[in-house]
Amino acid sequence: MAPPLPPSNLAVPAQLQAPVQVPVLTDVLLPRGAIVALSVAAFGSGMSLRVMDAMLPRLAAEFSLTLGAAASVITVFAVAYGLAQLLFGPLGDRFGKYRVVALGCLACALTTVACAFAPSFGLLLLARTLAGATAASIIPLSMAWIGDVVAYERRQPVLARFLIGQILGLSGGVALGGYAADHLQWRTPFVLIALVFLLIAAWLLVLNRRLPPQARQRRQGEGSAVVRMVSEFGQVLALPWARVILATVFAEGAFLYGSFAFMVSHLHQLHTMSLSAAGQVVMLYGLGGLLFAFAAPGLVRRLGEVGLCKWGGILVALAFLMVALADAWWWSVPACFMAGLGFYMLHNTLQINATQMAPERRGAAVAAFASCFFIGQSVGIAANGQLIALVGTTGIIVLGALGVWLVSWNFVRLLRAKRRHDLAQ
Repeated sequence: MAPPLPPSNLAVPAQLQAPVQVPVLTDVLLPRGAIVALSVAAFGSGMSLRVMDAMLPRLAAEFSLTLGAAASVITVFAVAYGLAQLLFGPLGDRFGKYRVVALGCLACALTTVACAFAPSFGLLLLARTLAGATAASIIPLSMAWIGDVVAYERRQPVLARFLIGQILGLSGGVALGGYAADHLQWRTPFVLIALVFLLIAAWLLVLNRRLPPQARQRRQGEGSAVVRMVSEFGQVLALPWARVILATVFAEGAFLYGSFAFMVSHLHQLHTMSLSAAGQVVMLYGLGGLLFAFAAPGLVRRLGEVGLCKWGGILVALAFLMVALADAWWWSVPACFMAGLGFYMLHNTLQINATQMAPERRGAAVAAFASCFFIGQSVGIAANGQLIALVGTTGIIVLGALGVWLVSWNFVRLLRAKRRHDLAQ
């Protein structure tokens, strides 16, 4: 996921700020629609990611699988998405981020069509793996490109607009998947998503030709592609605080989305809701994210990094507990909204550090962040797929609540300790 950056009055640790000698592009005059097009691409990526959440019971019934086994369609997507970041980050730096995003959308159209026409569950898993790998080219590289061409002090509102497309895609994917599970064939959403990717790929390719030279800048490197890739990620991992950020976002993805993926199934099974109705409730998670997108400047000024992490983790934990333990489905309405707000409060603080970990290699840095986040999701979903037979969806969501709170508490502790250390220097 890719929340907006706080405004420039939010302090960033000194060792994470861009060195003055690094040539970071700022204040580039962009053609109309360049940012909007990226936001629409992020919409397609978000839909592709979450469209299967609400269809798990339908898939389980159609292919005679357990719910945990059906969830592997989400796991393989997340694994491929995370691992492919190791490729697309350096590729974006090397060949131009905007161009790689455009070509990635074209590839997404093909892999999403493959999902729609997969004749067996095994081939559906293969198609979802390819879909995750191609979708990895969109959101992190878009954010890195925005970081290249928009000055830091003006970056927050730009990323907030970009964030809206992603959030709507995540919510729309859950809702579309639930509706299709009840009223359409499960393959139908993939055809619609593929069409979105095809149209946005054409738009991005046209815009790429109209970008000024600075916005299409490619960083030339020496040696083989593999050597450059290893070198770039090695330089990001050499930063101690970067290792903390990457470990934290891995755990966040494992606990939060490892449980979130089963939330529609939980409402469907426990409260006998239709899959479409349950999907509509869970999509309120996205509206909580939209609230954060619009309220981010005020929240950052009032709470700062520590407050955002602390209260974000608390909100997610309380919301998940409400969903898991409530005896009536309507408690999930405010809970899902609150979970979305809390997640973006927490994730935003991690994201601002990720975009500043290595400004001269921002593509690789943001890619490493996204990789850890999605690999964490895949680990969480896979683990919960095994646990669900023992503890049920209720136990899985409670585990997610406790895990997210612990991740938040630990990061707040480390952030405070780091600030004390910085002040002592």
